[in-house]
Amino acid sequence: MNKLIVLFYLILISCQTYTSKNESNNDKIDSNLEILDSHTEEKYSYLPLSDGQIVHHNNYSLAYNEKNEQAIWVYYLLTSDMINGTISRKNNFRVDKKINKGSATLSDYKNSGYDRGHLAPAADMKNSAISMSESFLFSNISPQVPSFNRGIWKKLESLVRHWVDSEGDMYIVTGPILKDSLGTIGDNQVTIPKSFYKIIYCNQKEKMIGFIIPNKKSNDYLNSYVTTIDYIESVTNIDFFSSLDDFLEKELESNVNLLAWNFKN
Repeated sequence: MNKLIVLFYLILISCQTYTSKNESNNDKIDSNLEILDSHTEEKYSYLPLSDGQIVHHNNYSLAYNEKNEQAIWVYYLLTSDMINGTISRKNNFRVDKKINKGSATLSDYKNSGYDRGHLAPAADMKNSAISMSESFLFSNISPQVPSFNRGIWKKLESLVRHWVDSEGDMYIVTGPILKDSLGTIGDNQVTIPKSFYKIIYCNQKEKMIGFIIPNKKSNDYLNSYVTTIDYIESVTNIDFFSSLDDFLEKELESNVNLLAWNFKN
């Protein structure tokens, strides 16, 4: 009988110790999550609302559309550190293993006549080797006409970096407009967008601007492609910056104010 009592006591102590250790580990996990949340709250403040698989990478997030084999939006907070880093371009295009059903592949683009166009540019990811590498994942790539990718689209990306350098951090959302597409490429039938959009939000100055540019060569001025965010929402079926105050969101998304942005780059 005494042996049974001793055995029961030892089991009780063991259970209490195990529970205590688990509680301690859980406390550490919860604490780490709280720290992570405090660091990322600003970064993910304005994630768009849409269909698609949401994937978070080191410096950007995206919503992947399996039917079109590309992201319908790529979102990130662009800072001067990201622009002025020292990490060089690597060109290591590859499959994004985070995509549930598989992303597009290198063979889809090979001999297609289209550039592997970045949505989040590699030049925006120069502060981190991981971020630079992740910018070449095919979830961040879309088929772009070479003269578009290397021409007016490149000019817009450069202009955005100039704005961030001169005015401070800005939230960027970029993606394809897939309605009335130009066809597909590759065995995975990657949709060729007819045009692309880019939205820039400067929360310090409470100003926002949006662009839609056709996927073709253009010598026009960038300000000729400015449009309202309301219009971009209507052609993409994506809700941008929904976490803003309703009055501010309506004001920013329904108006165009070219005078608030310096187009002299």
